Amino acid sequence: MVESSVPAPRDVYKWGIITALGVIAGYVAVLLANVRHFYTDDTESQYAPLWVMLGRQLRDGQLPALVPEHWMAGNYTIEEAGLLNPPQLLIDLIAPSVDNLALYATVVKLIFAVIFGLGVYRICLVYGAKPAWAAVAGVSIPFTGWLLFFDEASWFTAFTGTAWMVHAWASGVRYARGRSGPIPTFVFLYLAISVQYIFPAVEAGLMIGAVAVGELVYQKKWQPSMRLLTVAGFAALAGLATYLPSMLSAKVTWRGTSQINNDQFLTVPWSESLNASLPTTMPAYSSWWGYIQPLPVVYIAWFLIPALAFVDWGKAREGARELTAPALVAIMALMWTAGPGTIGPLRWPARVLPMLALGLLVLVCVLLGRYATVADWRRRGIAGALLLGLLLARTFSADPHRIGWHLVSVAAVAALGAAVVWLGRNRGTAAACALAIVAVFPIAFLQVNMVQPTPMSWNLPENRAEMKRAFPTFPGTTLQLADRGLIQPNERTLQGAYGSLVFGNYAKDLELTYVSGYTPNGHFWFGDMLCMRWDTSVCPDAYRRAFATEPTTGRTIVDLMKVDRVVLQRALYPDARNQPAPPGWKWVDYPGHERYIAVLERENGLLSTQNGRVADATGVTATSVSESDMTSRVRVNSENGGQIVFARLGWPGYRVTLDGKDLPIRVVAKIFVAVDVPAGTKNGDLVVSWRPPGWKIGGATAVLGLAGLSVLQWLYLRSRRPDDEPVDVATADTATAEPPTAQPDLADAIR
Repeated sequence: MVESSVPAPRDVYKWGIITALGVIAGYVAVLLANVRHFYTDDTESQYAPLWVMLGRQLRDGQLPALVPEHWMAGNYTIEEAGLLNPPQLLIDLIAPSVDNLALYATVVKLIFAVIFGLGVYRICLVYGAKPAWAAVAGVSIPFTGWLLFFDEASWFTAFTGTAWMVHAWASGVRYARGRSGPIPTFVFLYLAISVQYIFPAVEAGLMIGAVAVGELVYQKKWQPSMRLLTVAGFAALAGLATYLPSMLSAKVTWRGTSQINNDQFLTVPWSESLNASLPTTMPAYSSWWGYIQPLPVVYIAWFLIPALAFVDWGKAREGARELTAPALVAIMALMWTAGPGTIGPLRWPARVLPMLALGLLVLVCVLLGRYATVADWRRRGIAGALLLGLLLARTFSADPHRIGWHLVSVAAVAALGAAVVWLGRNRGTAAACALAIVAVFPIAFLQVNMVQPTPMSWNLPENRAEMKRAFPTFPGTTLQLADRGLIQPNERTLQGAYGSLVFGNYAKDLELTYVSGYTPNGHFWFGDMLCMRWDTSVCPDAYRRAFATEPTTGRTIVDLMKVDRVVLQRALYPDARNQPAPPGWKWVDYPGHERYIAVLERENGLLSTQNGRVADATGVTATSVSESDMTSRVRVNSENGGQIVFARLGWPGYRVTLDGKDLPIRVVAKIFVAVDVPAGTKNGDLVVSWRPPGWKIGGATAVLGLAGLSVLQWLYLRSRRPDDEPVDVATADTATAEPPTAQPDLADAIR
């Protein structure tokens, strides 16, 4: 399989197209096993409905940083909304026009899977892999275990952030080697950071550190690494505004301030990585499903470990320095997956498994793409068989009950390996790699098919028009008190519970205003007040708490929230209709929905439309002048002084002025924004405004980051050689010369 070390540009683009087509074919294989695979768990309950809501707001000319009526999850500057991420905003803008959310989510994820695959392809190229082996890595990465079953199927922002990060890696190496300017690295890093999910941002920082160390080891000069670290620092400054609101609001959220804890939940022992090449591997560690997992989440690629037997390690040692960065990425990820369980906002170390898969796939495919050999193939075949034996032993130890399937899996991997070796000897690298790529598709199909029905799905409806037709028309603001755990599996349909009850962000699909919403960052005191959890489920005591009287105002909690309707789940409150309605409320019948819900509505119509968001005024006459999500303007009069309580959750970031002068702000019941109006106020102009905390700092750092990028780009253009040819660092220093690894890059076509 010996071919030219520097491929022709035509081969680079050809195999890049093959990478994209291979990812598409893999998606088709997965959809044949489960058409809803990419519309499950958090995608159906959190992200897709969020896209619809955000898109509607954007079309109305609003950036929905705060929606006060969405009490549980209305501060979207601390949710995974990607408010400062342009591609995400485009996804949001399109979403309201698409009726089938499962189809839309699948197409969006397919686009990012192609982006991801091409990014890994580029990484392999910059480290000197042949395009064919780079394509193997690019096609394989979206179908590695954790990515396929969690990040792609469910945790969308983790997936998109990592997809941008791999391009930052490839562009960062090119920038450090003088083959590209700083702009691509800056842009890809910013996109990875601004998806508004902390894991890709932190992982991008670790990756840049690894690449900087790798280039220092490889080039033996500190300047290229410093350039890379500098542009990464400017990208971090530009992206800081994404996380400042979360950091400055942490003290009132469930997550709290920084802490480091160690527990075994979703921490993956290093030994489980020895299962990475058997498609049937079911690892052993603690999660929602007990100790033995029902999903092959540590699987990476069928060839990953056995292929090590077919690397010419003698030659590989000569180029080992250049592979420092991929090795460091893999080592850091391997260490992180084993714990600690929580580092500040970073919890569940298993989430780093895609980084481990990325590092190892790049490392192995570059080794194969530069140093693969079938010389002495019999001895190497025996070594490969021994490696398969180790895989079987570890997989059997983790999951002994599926020994039959594991044996079949070993036989299949052995047969595929033998076929690839034969093709490599007789038909060349291209044929061998083509088979390696094609093998990805049936494996992905079988892995998804064997775990059906998926243990992750909420089975929420897909078609928004059908949802709206089936669901009651609920104007105004609705508080639902229900427990998702009480819904039986056969009731999770639009004809069943989902025609009457909402969980997660499902109300956003329906374009209804519900207090509840999906949030990993909920306001601690609000959640405590109604014992409401991340998925909007509540405890049975929530009904009593909602109608309890707040002692300082004498008003009930639902009055202070200006709730128009309370929907009670019949399974949680079976005797509710047998009790009298609370004062000022009445029971209302919604034919066809009585099996699942009992509904209370106000006797005097909608409260949420009366007097803006003024919920209570004591000793003050307060008349709403204008309202927006971010600002309440009220005309106030008070002879002896008094208090106004607003139907606004007391997030950090509020400011109050009276006739242009600042007033102190406080909260009632640790929940509601309140203002003391001084005595003698006549026709005062009271303005309650909210801005994301740290927004001025974030704006300033963004400007500083862009200014720094401009300087770096100017220096890059100024330093370019007259013939516009980049310097190949592999031949720049004859004292430390290594085989040239400069590769044509797909991003060149864009630039």
